[in-house]
Amino acid sequence: MPAPYSIYQGIEKLPPGHYVAISLGQKRASVDLIPFWSFNAAVKAGLDNPLQSDSKTVVDTLETQLDQSIGIQMLADVPLGAFLSGGVDSSLIVSLMQKQSSRPVKTFTIGFSEDGFNEAEHALAVSRHLHTEHSEIYIQAKDALNIIPDLPRIYCEPFADSSQIPTFLVSQMAREHVTVTLSGDAGDELFGGYNPYQFAPRIWDKVSKVPGGLRHLAASSLKKLPLKGKAEKLVDILDCRNREDFYRQLVSHWKTPSNAVISGNEGPTLLDTPAKWPPATRFEEWMMAMDAQTYMVDDILVKVDRAAMANSLETRVPLLDHRVVELAWRIPLDMKIRGGVGKWALKEVLYRHVPRELIERPKKGFSIPIAAWLRGPLREWSEMLLNEKRLQQEGFFHPSVIRRVWEQHLNGRADHSSKLWGVLMFQAWLEEQGR
Repeated sequence: MPAPYSIYQGIEKLPPGHYVAISLGQKRASVDLIPFWSFNAAVKAGLDNPLQSDSKTVVDTLETQLDQSIGIQMLADVPLGAFLSGGVDSSLIVSLMQKQSSRPVKTFTIGFSEDGFNEAEHALAVSRHLHTEHSEIYIQAKDALNIIPDLPRIYCEPFADSSQIPTFLVSQMAREHVTVTLSGDAGDELFGGYNPYQFAPRIWDKVSKVPGGLRHLAASSLKKLPLKGKAEKLVDILDCRNREDFYRQLVSHWKTPSNAVISGNEGPTLLDTPAKWPPATRFEEWMMAMDAQTYMVDDILVKVDRAAMANSLETRVPLLDHRVVELAWRIPLDMKIRGGVGKWALKEVLYRHVPRELIERPKKGFSIPIAAWLRGPLREWSEMLLNEKRLQQEGFFHPSVIRRVWEQHLNGRADHSSKLWGVLMFQAWLEEQGR
């Protein structure tokens, strides 16, 4: 639910970097949102005043700032630890924590039995190298089933990032040992880590050379054919008017939400408010700044905060120290994305403390095998929430569309887990409201 909206009428969220001063008896209409820090201003200041130093000096400067920020956030009068996935960001945070700590840092990770999702062995290898005090837990589908009924209560609103489940479980484990944890969140948005930052500009550069009218004509013709997979995605790209349309398509689970949602008119968000877009001309930097102000604040940070606080665990995010953010936007793009790989500068700091071979592997993200679980152990729960009569009576979704997507997923014709999880989380939240 993007700020300033909430699922409840008459209740708004305070946008990041703002505060309000409310006088006794004052009406909402006269209450102003007052900004105390602006992400877009940091973007502009950084791009207008880039670091002119050589690569080594930039990496030195970054490490010095990270040391300071992590040192400040390690101050605590309660037990402290860190999440460790074995990826770049969490490994970097833990390595710089261990550098400043006289005792082994307590680290926590979560693993899966399913192939392609388990990164626990990588986290263990990093832990052994850094000599941290490491704890890990492997979760099964039954663990997800046990926590799903509590998700509407934990998140207060419909929240549709399925990695909320392992985040809750690793927070639960961490709370048995510590009261505060540090995380590596924000590394991707600040230093160019997500895959679209590499491929989207290349694709759009080629597509945009074809005149818009010709692209639209080609897309209209191709849509009449029974296309699948990459061919279908190519048609969608051809139909985009501009790079901003292309970006929106990349970040959307449902290409046309109104096909699924009855009366599905959205209020304005950053995605469709050009006046509030970041002042970045390079497509990569524009996407990074947009993700930081949408996906990061309304998904990633919400996910971790709610999951941790439901376990009475405080989380801290050193990479979001405003000095780190401001420095990151001064670092030239070729020191973030280099050779088609993101987070170059962060990795250079990390490789001073952890061997490169322990880190270099394809990016997976923090995900669970939700597609397989929906077809298996979560199928009965899903079927109950996606029952056609139920959808009809509730009146929020077009039942035929939801059922078609569900059946395509069940028979393996497509992986619709991202689309379905959004619907399922709304349905679970709605059921909770009726209790």
